[in-house]
Amino acid sequence: MDFVRYAEASAGLLNAALPDRGALIHHVAAREWLHPSCTDRDATVLRRFQRELRPVFEASDVADVQGVIAGLNELMEKHPITPMISDHDPDDLHLHVATRADSVSQLLIGEALLGLATLVCDLGPTRMGVCSAAKCSCVYVDTSPNQSRRYCSDRCSSRANVAAYRARQKASSAV
Repeated sequence: MDFVRYAEASAGLLNAALPDRGALIHHVAAREWLHPSCTDRDATVLRRFQRELRPVFEASDVADVQGVIAGLNELMEKHPITPMISDHDPDDLHLHVATRADSVSQLLIGEALLGLATLVCDLGPTRMGVCSAAKCSCVYVDTSPNQSRRYCSDRCSSRANVAAYRARQKASSAV
């Protein structure tokens, strides 16, 4: 399994508005087999998890290594992860997370935590962040080779660059 994908999905989970079952189904739209199992309770559990997980991204954003590690360890203790070897393709054995999960929320939490734990161990604890765009509070996972990501999306990056350009133009025309 590509655990970077799980880590990136954790940012998507954290950025998602999940007021109810319908929003959760929209969030997992590409995973149609999960739709019948989605419940309002899953949405509630995931909203709580979002509040618990956000401090880990915030700690990473300010290079608080101990905050990242302690936060993830605490969450993994609170939400035990059950990885299992998947053999749906005998030529490509790989790990899936919590395939026997009791709920969709348990599955998504397990994937998020194992993905982030693997990311921290493989790339370091400062590979998560909070978008630098002025009006955005979304989070991201940075897998760039030089750890240069500062925005949650190309849209936020473009807006910030345009705003900076316009500010420079305004400043130079005022001189």
